[in-house]
Amino acid sequence: MSEPHLADLDLADLVADWIDWDRAAELLEVTPAKVRTMVRDHELASAVPVPGRGPRIPALFVDEEDALPVKGLPGLLTLMHDNGFDDRECIAWIFLDADLPGRPIDALRENRGSEVKRRAQALGGL
Repeated sequence: MSEPHLADLDLADLVADWIDWDRAAELLEVTPAKVRTMVRDHELASAVPVPGRGPRIPALFVDEEDALPVKGLPGLLTLMHDNGFDDRECIAWIFLDADLPGRPIDALRENRGSEVKRRAQALGGL
């Protein structure tokens, strides 16, 4: 049997910690408008994990120490969007433990981004 489609997965179950755009702006030391631009430009991804609560960003997407998106995340998001994935699908894939030893978000945070990008490139045919 095939796996469920990424867009159908419950993001609230996959991602434990979410931040709203105002909190993301604080952590990234930018304005909420800049966060909106970063989402639009695929530097970050956001979704509505709980209906009626507004868009949120997975907290693990932000490197609080450097006040930047996690290294490798913007390139990965651009690659995935270029292959037809939307933000919900990107977030679901990044937080699944399907192909890598561990979740792609953990690999990114451990500076193993090239490994993650190779796996994401293989998704292009889905």
